[in-house]
Amino acid sequence: MTAHQINRLSAKVIFVLSLLALLTIFSGFTHPPQPPEPDEGAAAHIFQLSIAAVALSTLLFLFTADWKQGLRAARPLAFPAVALVLAFGVLYYVEHLR
Repeated sequence: MTAHQINRLSAKVIFVLSLLALLTIFSGFTHPPQPPEPDEGAAAHIFQLSIAAVALSTLLFLFTADWKQGLRAARPLAFPAVALVLAFGVLYYVEHLR
């Protein structure tokens, strides 16, 4: 695989994983508040694993990006960044304010 192909694949992986993290948080938003359990549950583990995978995929994306294009090289990260900010914002709301 060339660096360009790896970059495109990592951009797609970042998109899917950030969407998965956002949907996982929204799935917890649909259930009524429950008392804390000793174990966080499957949704929390899925969220944590998707965030760790997004971090690794982002590093791969950044190392394989063609920075001669300037900010156009980082454009595929726009939606995943918004999705992750929204996911962490909703997570904060669900954990602390709800």
